[in-house]
Amino acid sequence: MQKQILILSFFLIAISVQAQTYFPEKNNWQMKKPAELGLNDAKINEAIEFAKTHESEQNPNLKIAHYESAFGREPFGYPIGPMKTRGPASGLIIYKGYVVGQWGEPERVDLTFSVAKSILSTTAGLAVAEGLIKDENDLVYPYMAPIYPYDPVKSMMNKSDHLNEEDVFELFATEHNRKIRWDDLLRQTSDWEGSLWGKPDWADRPSGAANEWRTRARFAPGTAYEYNDTRVNVLALALLNVWRKPLPVVLKDRIMDPIGASDTWRWTGYENSFVILDGQIMQSISGGSHWGGGMMLSAWDQARFGYLTLRNGNWKGKQLIPTSWIEKSRTPTPAQPDYGFMNYFLNHDLKLAPAAPKTAYMHIGAGTNMIYVDQENDLVIVARWIPNGDKAELVRLVLESLKR
Repeated sequence: MQKQILILSFFLIAISVQAQTYFPEKNNWQMKKPAELGLNDAKINEAIEFAKTHESEQNPNLKIAHYESAFGREPFGYPIGPMKTRGPASGLIIYKGYVVGQWGEPERVDLTFSVAKSILSTTAGLAVAEGLIKDENDLVYPYMAPIYPYDPVKSMMNKSDHLNEEDVFELFATEHNRKIRWDDLLRQTSDWEGSLWGKPDWADRPSGAANEWRTRARFAPGTAYEYNDTRVNVLALALLNVWRKPLPVVLKDRIMDPIGASDTWRWTGYENSFVILDGQIMQSISGGSHWGGGMMLSAWDQARFGYLTLRNGNWKGKQLIPTSWIEKSRTPTPAQPDYGFMNYFLNHDLKLAPAAPKTAYMHIGAGTNMIYVDQENDLVIVARWIPNGDKAELVRLVLESLKR
């Protein structure tokens, strides 16, 4: 009886805390002066000034920036999805749910690069919650049917010239790929082999001797971590086939509309990433913007997603993402101790942000695009176009404002 009373008490406390938590309405995020919430105004201003004066030196034209980077010199490194010129260094500081600082152009819709991976892994969690995937530890291949690419150019060719070519393709047909679990794809430990949308797995961030890229021995799924966008796109296509609807439609209905995101975000794929599914032409999205495409959204919408994960997937009392999925997303893989489900970068060893709690984490994309999430301090920081080496210092400066 006492145990039941204790459980009920915890439940009532949780409801009370949730009722007192502020959630912004669509197009209206309440602002407060730092001092109103007990923060040091001078320290917040110092942090903002730091972010404004430490802007990425890469070319704002992201296509030019791509070709000036190592990505542009990769085999098959040319973009095949849309890119756009970015805005200035921008960001937001959200404390206890309220905006206590902002800079730049947080309303501007820009590419968020690999922050989109966190959004992609969220759609996987929704598929598990929906029962479309029974368990993330299941093998992927039993869930997959042959994939029919939409290729209008090929349809106009002489059929006899392509008599021996397959009209469909299988994502997990090889002996190695049949051993891959959803969890391996989510943690970037699958070592999936193959080519998708004209991008071979070995051509993404290749290392070692070039004559061994295509022939090296494969790591057993789950044993070796490699950050690889071809394999991220494999997960995106696999999830499209499970949902049987475009992932942006899933995201809008299940996440972005409920959290009051704007109507300006877009999630796109590549010019050749279309398939025919259930008699409809659908685009498989990009999980990042390595070759263009991906998620374009404002810092305000980035902050809403970060705030949703800060609140353990709950928004105004509605559990949009299962709490268990958030917990798994923040659980590291033995193959990479600072990485959970993509793209949850963890601070357990205090290397990501030395001044932050071990429980803090970041959603990170190139640029750098950062969503810092700190549940211990009830804090979310969005920083766009800040050099990667400066993001930890920005976090430190903001945390300094919390000291009494």
